[in-house]
Amino acid sequence: MPAFEYLALDPNGRRRKGVVEGDSGRHVRQTLRDQGLSPLEVVATNQGTKKGLERFSFRLGMSQLGLAMFTRQLATLIAAGLPIEEALSAVAQQTERRRVTSMIMTVRSRVLEGQSLASALAEFPSTFASMFRSTVASGEQSGHLDTILNNLATYTEQRFEARRNVEMAMFYPILLLVVAFFIVGGLMVFVVPEIVRVFDNTDAELPFITSALIGLSSFVRAYFVWIALVIIAALFGVRWLLARPDIRQSWDRRTVRIPFIGRIVSGSNAARYASTLSILSSSGVPLVDAMTIASEVVSNEWMKLRLSDAVQRVTEGSSLRAALESTGSFPSMFLHMIASGESSGELDVMLAKVADYQQQELERIVTTLVRLFEPLMLLVMAAVVLLIVMAILLPILNMNTLVM
Repeated sequence: MPAFEYLALDPNGRRRKGVVEGDSGRHVRQTLRDQGLSPLEVVATNQGTKKGLERFSFRLGMSQLGLAMFTRQLATLIAAGLPIEEALSAVAQQTERRRVTSMIMTVRSRVLEGQSLASALAEFPSTFASMFRSTVASGEQSGHLDTILNNLATYTEQRFEARRNVEMAMFYPILLLVVAFFIVGGLMVFVVPEIVRVFDNTDAELPFITSALIGLSSFVRAYFVWIALVIIAALFGVRWLLARPDIRQSWDRRTVRIPFIGRIVSGSNAARYASTLSILSSSGVPLVDAMTIASEVVSNEWMKLRLSDAVQRVTEGSSLRAALESTGSFPSMFLHMIASGESSGELDVMLAKVADYQQQELERIVTTLVRLFEPLMLLVMAAVVLLIVMAILLPILNMNTLVM
């Protein structure tokens, strides 16, 4: 039975929104009237969702944490013996966001029509990636859907935690940089011109640092709007250039070779690739298919291109370790652990371990860089403020010397 989104008025004239099931739009309207509601709009959830996706795509999808909660709840209900359609209905009732409820009810209606859960999830590829759907499909085929969904929930939670840890480590230095920018900008635009007016009526020659500061302040005040427009245009220009596949691939290739930055890029992509490959492989997805799907989580286009060559090598009979080594993009420890997993016959377990190791290594590198950046940023800010203070004090000291 399909689901419908509705907008109706209650007896007090207040608007009500929700999702109900019915054979048709007419049936839903009659159901609403029986409940004392006056229907204003009734739309099938798949149509309403697709319209919302076109206009409000940023509001429609689930967050990583929301996806993990959805997967965990669904796994628990299925493990308790509920049919998939009833489990989806129960999860939808627990969801507070109406658009997410509509999405889940659309999936449920597809399941009731006879589609598999993986096929039904394909209606929303932006929320349920191909890796997610392929893993669900393998769970349905093997008859262990609840176990596979639990593994997926754990995987999603781990990715969320890893991303949050890195973001939290970067939060303070970014905040410090923004505050420093506004403080220096405020001094240049508002404070310095007021103080420098004291020297306008004097015939004394100003020190070079003071003259340079006055000139810079005047330039910023006169062309502030143009400076902001140039910066915005540069950001959009860079974004447009990086959207071109050839330029993006060339940029990503050079990024991997930058000291420290390259380690972070290769380490983060290696961790995502290994964790995705681990859950796909442990779920029964063939290795070649798992490698193809796992490469989609790699954000570096150069590494993704090299991974496509690795898939071809494995198809031709090469080992996973040799194929990944040929890419030249993975750390040596990563490759050694993969080789150990292949030789011991426990590749799935070793992939999970190498993913954890790479994530811990990434967090360690980011934490080290952040700790180095914080005092460096304080020193730079202190130096800038010292230059401004010196530029203001030197003319005053010179004037006192002339008076004496």
